[in-house]
Amino acid sequence: MVTKFYQHVLSLAFAVDKINENPKILPNITLGFHIYDSYAKAGMTYRATLDLLFKSHQFVPNYRCDIQENVIGVIGGLSSDISSCMADILGLYKSPQISFGSFQPTLNYPAHLISFYRMVPNEDLQYQGIIELFQHFKWKWVGLIAQDDEGGERFLQTIEPMLFKNGICSAFTDRSKKTMHLSSNARELIDNIRFKMPAFISSKANAVLIYGESAAITFTGNSIAASRIMQVIFSQHRSRAKVWITTAQIDFPLYRWQSLITTDLQTFHGAISFAIHSEEIQDFKYFLRGVYPNWAKEDGFIKDFWQQAFGCSFSNSTITGKICTEEEMLESLPTPYFETSMTGHSYSIYNAVYALAHALHIAYSAKASHKEVRGSLSPQNMEAWQLHSFLQRISFNNSAGDDITFNEHGELVAGFDITNLVTFPNQSFIRVKVGRLDPQAAPGKRLTIDEGRIKWQRGLTQICFMDMETCVTCPDDQYPNKGQDQCIPKIPNFLAFDDTLAIVLTSSAVLLSLITVLVLGIFIKYRDTAIVKANNRSLTYILLSSLLLCFLCSLLFIGMPNEATCLLRQTAFGIIFSVALSSILAKTISVVLAFMATKPGSRMRKWVGKRLAYSIILSCSHIQGGICALWLATSPPFPDLDAHTITHQIVFLCNEGSILMFYCVLGYMGFLATISFTVAFLARKLPDSFNEAKFITFSMLVFCSVWQSFVPTYLSTSGKYMVAVEIFSILASSAGLLGCIFFPKCYIILVRPELNNREQLTRKKR
Repeated sequence: MVTKFYQHVLSLAFAVDKINENPKILPNITLGFHIYDSYAKAGMTYRATLDLLFKSHQFVPNYRCDIQENVIGVIGGLSSDISSCMADILGLYKSPQISFGSFQPTLNYPAHLISFYRMVPNEDLQYQGIIELFQHFKWKWVGLIAQDDEGGERFLQTIEPMLFKNGICSAFTDRSKKTMHLSSNARELIDNIRFKMPAFISSKANAVLIYGESAAITFTGNSIAASRIMQVIFSQHRSRAKVWITTAQIDFPLYRWQSLITTDLQTFHGAISFAIHSEEIQDFKYFLRGVYPNWAKEDGFIKDFWQQAFGCSFSNSTITGKICTEEEMLESLPTPYFETSMTGHSYSIYNAVYALAHALHIAYSAKASHKEVRGSLSPQNMEAWQLHSFLQRISFNNSAGDDITFNEHGELVAGFDITNLVTFPNQSFIRVKVGRLDPQAAPGKRLTIDEGRIKWQRGLTQICFMDMETCVTCPDDQYPNKGQDQCIPKIPNFLAFDDTLAIVLTSSAVLLSLITVLVLGIFIKYRDTAIVKANNRSLTYILLSSLLLCFLCSLLFIGMPNEATCLLRQTAFGIIFSVALSSILAKTISVVLAFMATKPGSRMRKWVGKRLAYSIILSCSHIQGGICALWLATSPPFPDLDAHTITHQIVFLCNEGSILMFYCVLGYMGFLATISFTVAFLARKLPDSFNEAKFITFSMLVFCSVWQSFVPTYLSTSGKYMVAVEIFSILASSAGLLGCIFFPKCYIILVRPELNNREQLTRKKR
């Protein structure tokens, strides 16, 4: 039993339950279902199909003895072979058949065209998508592996001319047998496989396209599928990294008896797969939590599934000694054995059930007014063939919002998902959607890929095929020389302390810090003089302290990035600068209010004082602190490597985590600076005694000019120069604030002390 495919059973049961619970679809009618196993054999498929249509206490073909159960449609099969065998029987009785995995063209059996529908797109779209995928990544040298059957031959006959037409070379073509018997000696089996596929083993092609069908992955009796065989081969040759491209029919299940052969699912890490489009269906995972060995007495699959999936037994006489407790959880199973997210095939089954239900609902609703329906329709006298006219033009949105519609060939009007297989050491994996194949887009633009989400196999992060005969890929930390016949180690790129640029910036930061300390010392020493008192000593001390920290925080950007510096760099810079700007805003507002308060009868006198200034600083700084806290809580910065931006170098950097939050921090500082500049500019012509507004205007002009030029310069640089741009902006803007606001006052305090008295400060402007 392929435990992974048990989800197909559960998706069918889930869909039927949801329909029966919905009073808007088929009210007063209850849907039921039977599930039959074809055992992947033509004879059993024919028997199961007849059994489904005419089952009674005795099997009598062409006679239905149980009138209480009316089969109005059949969903299946998983593969083209099984679907074709079912269609041979169902087509004779014009019973609707909706395949959930078959891509076989309906033109192969035109006699059954009227009764055959597919919940998958036309396979021609997948062929076109394969070519566009090769062109997108510039893969010109590829290998082909297909099943040795009619479907595989049709695939090769279709894809090979398309490759040739688009300038893509086929390194090798291999036809793998669908099944191979397991011998008692696993090593003998591996040797046989290796002997059968020498072209694959010796090939230098790094991209390999695999075509097969999901049913080919199953096994019957003591046989093993070709897909399983290929997995063994790949695990024996992991040293040669390859990109696997698989069609939508391929899946990656494993079995409990896999320990007979040494395999490793990580061989498939980074595989790019075309997949049947799927969406997460609400409540499906909740439904799975209710599945346990006795969840449904009629389920003939559950106990076999449970024993094989969990490696236990319901019998006391077990070889392993492990007894099933019935408390095992489906969520605990590794992905290759069972997926809790709805797969593409299960999603197709879910939609197929709803398609039949909607067609049946329309048929019942139309019995009074629809002239095409002869007689009165009811659950008792409804014939399956009567559904075709409704199925052929069915159109509805499922619970995930997808439109379910068939085209004139009975194929679902939809596209494919492009997924990336990410594996883990515990033999589990996840599928990450990295693109979409849209049939509605223009030719050549149907495929969209988000390369940033793709996880490649080690050694294949950058894939280039310049010389199709001998080209190999350099590792991430190396690059090819000019002759492209050797890999050279990349040079580390970060702003080290011994770098000349870093020495200049560090010296500047230290020098400006010392100057700030000196200015602060001057203001403390002359704290009782008129000019220091007039400019609000407390705000002056806060502003100078924050400017000192601004100069010092620039040192966090120098050196090898680590977790601590990455977390502190932008957040410390943002909060400290916000305190400085808040102090300037408070000083500006204090100047304006002080002037207004001097007018007779002014009500502004009650606002003049330290309380308002402190409130402005605290409120404005707390907002920036909240932004930084949200940033650290949701998507904090972290140390990262960039091996692609600069060809010959590997950049050590701090990934901002959320670039949006980074620009929110900058934007808020710009907002504070703009308000301070506006208020100071409007107050620049106040009398001399309050002309600090003029100095603040100049300082804000410098500040805004620096940071407006920062953004384009920052985005146009890379590596250590990007870090240097930010350090320079921090130092230049802080120095602008220090120079424009405090140097004129220091000049008066130290050089012109005769002006530093109350009479001079209260003198009105002439």
